[in-house]
Amino acid sequence: MSDMPTLGRSRKRSAVPAVLGVSLVVLVIVLAWWLMHRRSAAPTPPPAPVPTQPAPLAPTTGVAANDDGGAAATGTTTKPARSAADDELEKAGLKRIRVDVNGPLETAVVGVIGPEAGPRLVQVMVRSLVWWLAVPGDLRRGDVLEALYEERQGEDPIVHAVRYKSGKSGKTFRAYRFKAAESQWPRFYTPDGAELELRLQHAPLDDYEQVTSLLRDGRGHKGVDFKTPVGTPVKAPFDATVVKKNWNWKGNGNSIELHEASGKGWTVLFLHLSEPPTVGIGSRVGRGEVVGKSGNTGHSFAPHLHYQLMAGQKILDPFTVQETNRKKLSDKEKTPFSTEIARLDHLLELH
Repeated sequence: MSDMPTLGRSRKRSAVPAVLGVSLVVLVIVLAWWLMHRRSAAPTPPPAPVPTQPAPLAPTTGVAANDDGGAAATGTTTKPARSAADDELEKAGLKRIRVDVNGPLETAVVGVIGPEAGPRLVQVMVRSLVWWLAVPGDLRRGDVLEALYEERQGEDPIVHAVRYKSGKSGKTFRAYRFKAAESQWPRFYTPDGAELELRLQHAPLDDYEQVTSLLRDGRGHKGVDFKTPVGTPVKAPFDATVVKKNWNWKGNGNSIELHEASGKGWTVLFLHLSEPPTVGIGSRVGRGEVVGKSGNTGHSFAPHLHYQLMAGQKILDPFTVQETNRKKLSDKEKTPFSTEIARLDHLLELH
């Protein structure tokens, strides 16, 4: 007979179901941990490959702004391919510039060739333009300036040819640098063989290289500057009396003041002389008499003569109130000059 349960004592149960339940819970925990670990350990996708060949750059257009906000000149910042024209210009030792004038001339030129060479080139080219036009008053939007020039390290460039298409006059002005056999210096000539610059009939210098400043060139200068070597004799342009010497030396350098003697009331100032004038104050001098020598004293940056003509306090333009003439090439010079015109025109037209 089997034992019967005794009062006060529980029946003994089997341990198998408990073990199975605990095992199932542990299995679920382990499976959940494994799934989470697998997700966190998944490899990160590799980055997209970087292209080894960059995309081509489009040319960038640069515009030099005018004072009034307009465009003075346009060009590209990418370097163009070298051409046969470039080779020919380089062989000739020259550079070529062409600008459409849409504002200040200096702004246009600087916009094409840059701020280092631009201002100097403009200053030299204006020395030609002032014999045709008032600068800047006569310049118009749409005018075209072309030139051939030679760069010089630390010095002003040399312009060999200049061409200006003027909207105001409806003309195209041309001038060419040429050295005549009988001339000490090269000068600018118009196509008919006449000197571009006017000459004063009774000039303070017998000869000089160039007029580098005029009253009508827009610089606000009070006199005419003649580029000439130190020591060139300076002559009285008319009969006069010496009234002053070497005042304000820091600015004027060696200088002399003459009062015209015929009653016009004109006063002449010669500045930047090489040495103190030897004629005394109160002395009378005749037209053509030497009163000093040109120099580079005072506030001066290169050898030249400053010639200032006044009526009272009014500044006069000697090329307007004095007699003038314009020299021409001799017949024997016309053939070589025509050859030079053809050469320079060819270089201007290169493409």
